[in-house]
Amino acid sequence: MNTQQTLDQFKSLKLKGMAQAYEAIVALPVHEQLTLHQLAAKLAEAETLHRANQKTQLFLRLSKLRYNALLENVHCSDERNFNKDQCMTLYDCSFIKRAENILITGSTGCGKSYLACAIGRQACSMGYKVLYVGMTRFIDKINLSKLDGTFVKWLNHLQKHHLIILDDFGLQPVNENTRLTLLQLLEDRYGTKSVMITSQLPLNKWYEYLDEPTLADAIMDRLAARAHKIELRGESKRKSTINLLS
Repeated sequence: MNTQQTLDQFKSLKLKGMAQAYEAIVALPVHEQLTLHQLAAKLAEAETLHRANQKTQLFLRLSKLRYNALLENVHCSDERNFNKDQCMTLYDCSFIKRAENILITGSTGCGKSYLACAIGRQACSMGYKVLYVGMTRFIDKINLSKLDGTFVKWLNHLQKHHLIILDDFGLQPVNENTRLTLLQLLEDRYGTKSVMITSQLPLNKWYEYLDEPTLADAIMDRLAARAHKIELRGESKRKSTINLLS
């Protein structure tokens, strides 16, 4: 069997990683050719890496992250109230294994959504299913699914994700449906899955924002009991961009 036939068989078996590695290996000079065991190891490694990358790309596409952000590019400083040590504690995404939440607060434009998306992207790269939802769309989806009878199906869909990111919490009033859905979401995920929320509102204002003592107690108890709290400081990053362009 010649090289092309072997490549064709790899491709027909959908072993794209092996095919690419094999094509590169057979092109090596004779004195650099691998032993049988080395060849087998290289091909297996290449296919494993290829499949992991494909899985990551799929998870990133399905996550609908707002920004193509990387934790390595997140600005860390004491002035920002978010240092490298804090960033590194999130890098391995072990908070997801422990079913812990992340609550990110700060003024508009300070980088809350970017940080959330960077953490979400890192989680995708480590094999976790992530879903990003802006609170406006989250509320719209609640109302729509209640009307068309798909509410329970939608909740079950949310439960399949290891990490759900709710962005811009607190920008618009919440009604009874939203409060009850939020409580149901947190109840379903408590101790098993993680939630990340970003908000311009300080954490001590969330209870008031929810505006219903009994439900607010229940929501905040499930949300904050197992949570990393990050309060970003500093001027708006958007203002810095505008100044650079002007």
